[in-house]
Amino acid sequence: MTMWIPAKAELDRPYFASLAEKIVEAISRGDLKPGEQLPPQRQLAYRIGVSLPTVTRAYEELARRGLTAGETGRGTFIRDVKANPEAVAPYVPERPHGVIDLSIMKPVCEVIHLDRMKDSLAALAVDISPSIVLGSRPSALFARHRSVAKEWLKLCGVCTDDKTIHLTNGGTPALTIALMTVCQPGSTIATEATGLHIVLPLASYLGLKVRGVEIDENGIIPEALERCCQEDDIRALFMLPNALAPTAFVMNENRRIEIVEIARRRELHIIEDDALGPLVAEKPPTFQALAPERTIYITSFTKAVMPSLRTGYLVAPERLLLAVENRLLVTNWSATPLIAEIATRWVQDGTCHELVEWQRDAIAQRHRLVAKVLEGVQYSSHPQSLHIWLTLGEKFSEDEIVMHARRQGVAVARGAAFAISKWQPAVRISVGSTTEEELHRGLVVIHNLLHSEPEPILFGI
Repeated sequence: MTMWIPAKAELDRPYFASLAEKIVEAISRGDLKPGEQLPPQRQLAYRIGVSLPTVTRAYEELARRGLTAGETGRGTFIRDVKANPEAVAPYVPERPHGVIDLSIMKPVCEVIHLDRMKDSLAALAVDISPSIVLGSRPSALFARHRSVAKEWLKLCGVCTDDKTIHLTNGGTPALTIALMTVCQPGSTIATEATGLHIVLPLASYLGLKVRGVEIDENGIIPEALERCCQEDDIRALFMLPNALAPTAFVMNENRRIEIVEIARRRELHIIEDDALGPLVAEKPPTFQALAPERTIYITSFTKAVMPSLRTGYLVAPERLLLAVENRLLVTNWSATPLIAEIATRWVQDGTCHELVEWQRDAIAQRHRLVAKVLEGVQYSSHPQSLHIWLTLGEKFSEDEIVMHARRQGVAVARGAAFAISKWQPAVRISVGSTTEEELHRGLVVIHNLLHSEPEPILFGI
């Protein structure tokens, strides 16, 4: 049995969340290895000097995140995340009939989106280029698309040459390519302590370690990043600086400049995920604009324009272009030509611009609704974010809110699903995933739960 035990002085309130975080950090450092046994709950509670329910809640949180497994009569053991790296999904995999799904983050979609796609498909049936259907050489397929991409990227705050642009099948494939480009197996990447839910499983598949960096209302704290670089051999920094992170912040320019200075001094690669692109109005300069020599910039169309438009752009420094191209070839071969063609036409004819403006107005209306229904409730958001982040404090646990909401026909995303190294009870609520009427009904359920007394979860009723 492992003898790893944290000291009570290292824990913050609430103790159960802090204890869970310390165990996650020990796993990340390798102090706790797959197959090792955690101390029995009563024994750990006694040795640390906390209550047994505190340790029980911490162990339950670790199990929910897939980091531990309990074996009847034997105890609690660290799971092999590389063998089974899937974290708790933040969304409902399939939407059951009658459930208001506020768990999955997606843009508002109405008849206008279906009409634009129908029109585009009809036009393609008449004048599609043979190369789009019959071509197979990536280098020859997308010359025109890259040229058009420059215009869209300017709206995102990125000015670059055609040769630095790679078309991808969306944000996740682009992130995979970026991590494979700048990190060797065994190296460590840093990211927001509360961040993108796929980072931990993706990194484990690629043989990478992940270090969560403390954040505030402005994103990653420079001093915390500096400490991480002193303690670990950090090779890359992955960030969601533009209203995409769970807490919905937009990092200000001064903070970005501070982080760029650290990245240059520490020779860090920066991977910037800007999936909302031009949907976020008047945002500060991108990291690609501030540090083009070390930044891989990623954007896509699925969240700003339409979910089915699964294509995007990756912009890399010239010195990394060959490496990016090789990794694109072995992971995707190329972007899907038909989808890339639709996106390119929509950028050219103004459809993308039209749908972004439409989305901005629709999201603004959704946020006005949220503010009205949740009046007096503290939450984090941004005028162009597709979600809100609702911290729960000590009155409610995530389980209580998530399970009781689900029993009343509303699905929300657990905050624990986004925990990289720091966890605080919270839920993420999508504002664009369903109709306005359903959003209103779902928010009323959440409001009523927050203003009631906590009730036990009785699975038998």
